Amino acid sequence: MTIEATVDGTVIQWRDRKRHLWVIGAIVPLIPVAMWGIYAVTDSTLAWYFGPFFMFVVVPLADLVAGRDGENPPDEVLEQLEEDRYYRWVTYLFIPAQIAGLVWGAYLLGGGTLPGIEDPLTIAQKIGLSLGLGMVAGIGINTAHELGHKKQEHERWFARVALAQTFYGHFFIEHNRGHHVRVATPEDPASGRLGETVWEFMPRTVTGSLRSAWELEKKRFGRLKTSHWSPRNDVLNAWAFSVVLWGALMVAFGWQILPYLVLQAVVGIWLLESVNYLEHYGMKRQKLASGRYERVNPSHSWNSNNIGTNVLLYHLQRHSDHHANPTRRYQALRDFKEAPTLPTGYAGMIVLTWVPQIWRSVMDEKVLDHYDGDLSRTNLHPRTAARYRRRHAGAGA
Repeated sequence: MTIEATVDGTVIQWRDRKRHLWVIGAIVPLIPVAMWGIYAVTDSTLAWYFGPFFMFVVVPLADLVAGRDGENPPDEVLEQLEEDRYYRWVTYLFIPAQIAGLVWGAYLLGGGTLPGIEDPLTIAQKIGLSLGLGMVAGIGINTAHELGHKKQEHERWFARVALAQTFYGHFFIEHNRGHHVRVATPEDPASGRLGETVWEFMPRTVTGSLRSAWELEKKRFGRLKTSHWSPRNDVLNAWAFSVVLWGALMVAFGWQILPYLVLQAVVGIWLLESVNYLEHYGMKRQKLASGRYERVNPSHSWNSNNIGTNVLLYHLQRHSDHHANPTRRYQALRDFKEAPTLPTGYAGMIVLTWVPQIWRSVMDEKVLDHYDGDLSRTNLHPRTAARYRRRHAGAGA
């Protein structure tokens, strides 16, 4: 489909070459069902571990094979592109597919059988299935991220549904009203610090984001001069979705599925927060004379144009434009040539975070190059800052 716009008598045409690829994101929730097919053919327990294999082997390889896509839609067609409802339905369809995949998985976790699965799954198989459900849940949080930024109320409610699987409904509150305000500052729990490992980042961001979301809602109700212990509290009503969803699944398939529901939720949260860790790693907005931080600009986010992960995550890797225009729909996000770029897509970079020595050998140099070697301009982990001060004190002596 070609979009046309006429400006001063000149016809401008643009075609989204990835238009039909975006549907891939909507069928990702069917990964657990794909495991069934693979298992029926192979009769191997490894089939139930297809989820992590897809995310951390297939997608990074797709990034390498498909390469990068730096093509931007012209400014003149952005409005028409955003109004194309095809792109909205791609994200909308993710939600029922996500819930259907979760129900299907819960049935098997509860001891259900299907053609090709004559016996209930073993513990090892259930763990693999839970990891796959967690991969879907993590991508579901990204879908919620896309929908939660929109002004339409029904899309914000869709975001709550997508977040229900992981019990992480407070994310869209903290992300929209917390992270987007404090991004790339030491005060932001969702911005990775230079020298901080992903394993140190995880507890800091999970607890900090929850605390931030609760405080943001508490302040909102304080301005309304009413109690925040209310069904209108967006933290509480988002969690209510999870209570209803998990409760219904346990009633239908047995309380024994609870540990696996917890496991898939932890995996989904870990996937989300791994992305948060790398998106602004080491980046810092500088303080102005007024004491306020400078405005967010393209230099404060790591970007990537690898097609595989871009299609999977709805252009999330064009992160600088997302922070510049939070309500802009994914299909219209642009690549900023001046923005710092990751060596590969998010999926491959997550793999690097697992071994801090490898991650730092790759990324710390890129952060330093970005700031012309000036560590004082980076968002430093306190341990790294202390080591930096000792080194300079020794040099001065």
